[in-house]
Amino acid sequence: MTEKKIFTKILVGVDDSADSQLAFKYAIKRARLEDAELYIVSVLESDDRSVYEALSKDFIHGERAQLVEHVNEYVQQAHEAGVENVFPVIAEGDPGKEIVNTVIPSIKPEVLIVGSLAKKGPKKYLGSQAAYMAKYAPISVLVVR
Repeated sequence: MTEKKIFTKILVGVDDSADSQLAFKYAIKRARLEDAELYIVSVLESDDRSVYEALSKDFIHGERAQLVEHVNEYVQQAHEAGVENVFPVIAEGDPGKEIVNTVIPSIKPEVLIVGSLAKKGPKKYLGSQAAYMAKYAPISVLVVR
């Protein structure tokens, strides 16, 4: 008897918080188990910038390049852990709204996996948005603690 896959596409939100790391590890395990595609999303928040930074194309380009590099490190870790089909996703704006309104409709995953707590300090990417995504996402959301 062959088992039917539950998930063919898994979306995981990442930042550097401890809960996000746990969510990422869980997503890797689940993607391996299901032989699912794994999409790793991180969001460049625009509200953390000063007016001068927002007007500087060099600043925005540099900040985005750093985020792309960071997400690609997650992609490499997933490959090393045995997940074959891994895809980076970079978005910009409010994390919860961007993931719910843009990323999910574009990728069409069956589940979103996120951490429950934000990083401490001025740059918090996903954790503070977990409740929003759980409430408004059109798919199942797994919040990892």
